[in-house]
Amino acid sequence: MSSFVRPAVPGPYRPVSTHLAIAPPVSVVIPAMNEAENLPYVFKTLPDWIHEVVLVDGNSTDGTVEVARELWPDVVVVPQRGKGKGDALITGFEACTGDIIVMVDADGSADGEEIVSYVSALVSGADFAKGSRFANGGATDDMTPVRRLGNRALCAIVNRKFGARYTDLCYGYNAFWRRCLDEIDLDCTGFEVETLMNIRVVKAGLRVQEIPSHEYLRIHGASNLRAVRDGLRVLRVILGERSNRRARRRRTHDSRLSTGRGEVS
Repeated sequence: MSSFVRPAVPGPYRPVSTHLAIAPPVSVVIPAMNEAENLPYVFKTLPDWIHEVVLVDGNSTDGTVEVARELWPDVVVVPQRGKGKGDALITGFEACTGDIIVMVDADGSADGEEIVSYVSALVSGADFAKGSRFANGGATDDMTPVRRLGNRALCAIVNRKFGARYTDLCYGYNAFWRRCLDEIDLDCTGFEVETLMNIRVVKAGLRVQEIPSHEYLRIHGASNLRAVRDGLRVLRVILGERSNRRARRRRTHDSRLSTGRGEVS
């Protein structure tokens, strides 16, 4: 077990860097299922100025919750109600009390020290800070050629269909103001939740800033991600959101025509 223990929490104004201090509290949501071996690496990189860590436990049997409490004594542990990453994140978001929410995976692939970049973007005016492994300065150690090709193709579809300018689509390291949840209304349970968020923030007209991020290899265990299966689920989300957009346009158009006819004398 790692000897890392969370440092003392600073005062109400949190020094994020040598050039920035913030007042908004920051919540970090970590969905985890049987990630006890990876949590020491995850928690060690988290900055000491964050307001809270919300761990969503997916019925772990390896001591994940106990390890989390040892590493971060005031961690908020929330049992997951259903199944899937989307369900876990939605559960975690509901438990957050911070004004800013950061999503971090529990497999050790994300560097918590990057959180400062996400938070800096938000307090500088962005609504949604979206991690990108392919923006200038980003990188990934954990993507097969098939996944890379699929991510690129799906990203191109979203950019074309929704007017986005993303360089990465299927990446789970993101941060946003909690008020954004009212705008995007998440309603999916699987790995496609990140894609759904990325589409709906654009549809809602929210200001998005991409943050270069380095994705590292999972440290222990195997990922539940399946490229073909989850790629198809992402595609279904894209097509479904496109259909919804067209339906709303038709309703708006019909409503305007109806209003116009009613005004004719």
